[in-house]
Amino acid sequence: MKPLLELTSHGLYCELGDFFIDPWRPVNKALITHAHSDHARWGCTSYLCHEHTVPLLQLRLGNHPYQGIAWGKSIFINSIEITFFPAGHIIGSSQIRVRYKDDTWVVSGDYKTKNDGISGSFEPISCNHFITESTFGLPIYQWEEQEQVYSSIRHWVKEAHEKQVTPVLFTYSLGKAQRVIEALAPLNIPIYAHGAIANTQEILIQQQHSLQPVIRIHNGLKPIDFSKGVVIAPPSADQTNWLKKLGPSQRAICSGWMQVRGNQRRRNVDKGFVLSDHADWNGLLSAIEATGAQHILATHGFTHVLTKYLNERGYQAETLSTLFGQDEEEQTNIETS
Repeated sequence: MKPLLELTSHGLYCELGDFFIDPWRPVNKALITHAHSDHARWGCTSYLCHEHTVPLLQLRLGNHPYQGIAWGKSIFINSIEITFFPAGHIIGSSQIRVRYKDDTWVVSGDYKTKNDGISGSFEPISCNHFITESTFGLPIYQWEEQEQVYSSIRHWVKEAHEKQVTPVLFTYSLGKAQRVIEALAPLNIPIYAHGAIANTQEILIQQQHSLQPVIRIHNGLKPIDFSKGVVIAPPSADQTNWLKKLGPSQRAICSGWMQVRGNQRRRNVDKGFVLSDHADWNGLLSAIEATGAQHILATHGFTHVLTKYLNERGYQAETLSTLFGQDEEEQTNIETS
């Protein structure tokens, strides 16, 4: 008997429902877990996603037929029951449950298990088959508590002010940026943002998300002493003329990859803060256990380490080779003007 979900050249496909989940090529019917570019591609005929993801897809992909759905509300496509549940990765990010008769699959998309106060709280979903991300699927990846990281970021910004240089924080425009901006709010200082980040923040605020406003940096902005505030920019803005216009600065990057010594040096920044929108090792294991699934398919990241560990503990675990993973954690082509 064919599995309910199988991998094709266009992505993860449900033949009975005739739909794809996060396809990487244009298809007729796309179910989207979240709005990062490795999971939401341009050119599909129709898109189904969580209602908070709709404006983000419009911003990133342009006008298409988007259908938004609330978490926990089921719809049927050719007798296949589809339900979206919170994934906790970014605003609107969802796990997708696909159920037919007694066969239940859950596609995690990207997720984190600790609630950041912005993205919704990850909800474990009972299933037979769990397709999980494993971006940070190594035991070395263990995240500090969010408030500890936030406190360190604020302290670093204050140090820059004492040196009278501009603190520049590199972070990804959707997900990480919203968290970093919230971390800076207690400082009560101007928060200046690169256009890529300002665009996302403004769209989310327009959609009634309770987020801090930012000051967009653009050519028409009057001369400003940025050293009295803080600048948020995507990593692609580093080493560009845009950055040089800010004057003397100290630079930091916020990423889970900063857990490994040497990554800060390779990124040529002054400081690295370990802040990720993905589950760490313990988060992955707790999420998998909570589903009750025995069949685990791990995709993008350290899949072989995770599946080996799971198989040794009695799961039926295998690697699912997808094109996910090159999201804004790694991209370098974000706008820089």
